[in-house]
Amino acid sequence: MAQYAIGDLQGCFKPFTQLLDMVNFNSSKDHLYLVGDVIARGPDSLACLDWLYMHQDSITITLGNHDLHLLACAELNRLPNPKDKLENVFQSPRFSKYLSLLKQQPLAVSLPEHRAFISHAGIHPTWSINTALEYAQYVEQRYRSHSAKDLFSSMYSEHPTECINELSEAEKFRAIINVFTRMRYLKANNELDLTNKGSMGSSTTLTPWFHHERFQKSKNSFIFGHWAALKGVTKMQNVIALDTGCVWGGPMTMMNITTKEQYSIK
Repeated sequence: MAQYAIGDLQGCFKPFTQLLDMVNFNSSKDHLYLVGDVIARGPDSLACLDWLYMHQDSITITLGNHDLHLLACAELNRLPNPKDKLENVFQSPRFSKYLSLLKQQPLAVSLPEHRAFISHAGIHPTWSINTALEYAQYVEQRYRSHSAKDLFSSMYSEHPTECINELSEAEKFRAIINVFTRMRYLKANNELDLTNKGSMGSSTTLTPWFHHERFQKSKNSFIFGHWAALKGVTKMQNVIALDTGCVWGGPMTMMNITTKEQYSIK
């Protein structure tokens, strides 16, 4: 049995299946961890969802911002943004089944046997892995609940600045989602900056979340996607960026979690 992690698909189905062929992925015994944003912007989100639905026993998705946006649009009865190229997803007779599949997925995963933590955007440097998993479960329970519509309606407001455990339910829902699915840079006080999406070095006042000293000392590996501008470069062996910008013309990247060997294809 092999375990793989793969960067953001974003509807790029052809390179996805080429990577699976490259490693001879066997859905009867191998497992694939997708770091989120499996849909949107690329040419064939529907094919990606079809494949994931058909192989759901062999996959785990740590949901990304685009995946959650799809769930929010469905709950709030909103049409997708045309640039996301999701019209055929919304029109698919399997649409409700895709939504159910995504709702079953977590925000974060810990693999103790590999000393690995996986999420879409990363982990806040002040959160232990156990704390992060507790926060992830808090949100997972709510996007699977009858209150999901009300919580999704507040997901797009400004990021709360108060201590997370002092927030209202809706604010806590939003704050946790922002860390797991939108985080890139942090301010000096460790608050999220959600405006700068550039590569490392594009700001002199902000710090990439993974440059906190906590990660320099950690024996764990942290696997994430989301930040395509990094092009897979973090300059840290235990912090692994798998979104290498396939949807923007870069390669798609996959990693064997056990051996750390990486594979990529345009």
